[in-house]
This record gives sequence, structure tokens and C-alpha cells, in this order.
Amino acid sequence: MKTQSIPYSDFAEQNRIEMVDFYNEATEDYEFWSNDYNMHFGYFIPFKTNPFKRDSMLNEMNNQVTKRLNIGKTKNRLIDLGCGMGATMRYALKHYKNVVAYGVTLSDFQVKKGNELLEGKNGIILKENYNNTSFQSDSFDSAVAIESFCHSGHNFNSLKEMHRLLKPGGRFVMADAFLKKDRSQLCKGGKFAYNKLCNHWSLEKLETHQRITENLKELGFTNIKVEDVSMRVAPSVLHVPFAILGFIFKKIFGFKNLKRESLHNLKGSFYALLSGLHLKSFGYYIISATKR
Repeated sequence: MKTQSIPYSDFAEQNRIEMVDFYNEATEDYEFWSNDYNMHFGYFIPFKTNPFKRDSMLNEMNNQVTKRLNIGKTKNRLIDLGCGMGATMRYALKHYKNVVAYGVTLSDFQVKKGNELLEGKNGIILKENYNNTSFQSDSFDSAVAIESFCHSGHNFNSLKEMHRLLKPGGRFVMADAFLKKDRSQLCKGGKFAYNKLCNHWSLEKLETHQRITENLKELGFTNIKVEDVSMRVAPSVLHVPFAILGFIFKKIFGFKNLKRESLHNLKGSFYALLSGLHLKSFGYYIISATKR
């Protein structure tokens, strides 16, 4: 598995391979997490979202992300960088009739099944690396990245490519978990949870939200807004242990074996919960900005 002795370029490539294998084999498991194939955590609003129904919160996260794009009434080309099964794309297409949605993923399974779910809608998923896409510069009005850039370690190149793809005045929104302090400053428990989380979910690393802000400024983004929504996300994270147990029982009573990737997914979910308990070290943020 991953070790510090592996050169960074080799480490990144190894992580990419593990991530693709993970999503090719474990994506279908997410149907147990979300009927809409939302592959992210949710957003809780008292008296609006039901804390006992995950998809109510998961789709509210889609709402919170897309509404920060400030989509107007003219045609809007949206790209989802690391789109999974295209749940956020389908949400945007349903609620904004002027949107044309594109998604990119490295998983063949997600491309195939995601496009089946998009059939008849004004959207498409392509097999592309979000760090280096084939789209022309200044092609999109909006860009989103929900819990996807973490797989490349919130790399500067991911932000740079997003900046290249957006038109001047274009908006981007990302929702993800970030560190509140440098990895070297994590306590023993926090470092343990962090390492296990990265290992089981094939995350290159997590960056601090402060570094993300610095990188966005360096790239020339304006109107940068960083919102700590950890407490809004927490109710959906608390679903994790129940979802894990339910999934295991479903497999057992269905006389099915748990795939290696499914076990990694379940363990990663557990360590996501454990990481969330270290409030001084980890947080969940929605970060938005405009391309100058």
C-alpha cells in the first residue's frame, strides 16, 4: 500500500490507479447510501430536510452547491469535475432548464451507468482526467467539484484546470472536507484517522482550506468565500454506522460476499466519521469563487 518512500509522481499515479479500481468496483454500492446515487454527504436545514432520510440531505447539498453558482436565465454550460454517477448534474438539469451539463470521471463504470441515468436529459459524462481535460479554454459558465478534488490531494493543478475551463466571470463551487491545520500538527488520534481515511478512500491527501484560498488568489479568482458547514453536514455523517451495518446485513442475508473495494469503502466511511469527531483538525467547507 502507500508508503512515504514512494516518489511523489509514482505515489500519485498509484493512488490514481487505486481510485479508479475502487470506483469501478464499489460505485454500485452507493445505491445503498443514496437512491439517487449521490456519492457525497448531505446538508441539513431544520424543518426543511429530514435528518432521518439521507437523500433529503444529500440532495440539499446539491441545492446548496448549485445555488451558489448564481445561474441566471441564459444558457449555462456546467461542468462537474469528478462527477461520480452524475447525481449533481441531474439535480441541476432538473431545477435549471437552461443548463447543459458535462461530467468527467476516470471510472468506466460511472461513465456507462451515469450516462444511462442521464438518458433523455441535456447532459453527458465523459471519461476524462479533471486535472487535464480535452475541453477548450473558457468553455464553461459554471464548475462544481463535490468531494472529488480530495482524490488528487486538492492539487493546485486541479484548481488551475478549473480556472482554465471557466469563462471570465464564470463561477465555481466546491464542497469537501479539509484540514484546519497542517498534517504535521495533527494529534495522534487525528493523524491515525486521517491516514486510514486516505488509505481506504484512495485520497492522495487533504489540504487545508487556508492553502486552497491562497491558491485561488494566486490563480486570479475573486469573490472567494469559504463557509464552514461542518455542523450542517454532521447529521448525514451520523448515518454512516447505520449504513455500514445495514449494508453488511444486506450482503449476509443475500448470501453475497463483500468485495475488497466494498470493504475499503465501508472502512473509509467509518474513518470519515472518526475524523469528523476531531473538530479542531477537520472541517467540511463550501468554497466558491469567480474567475476574473
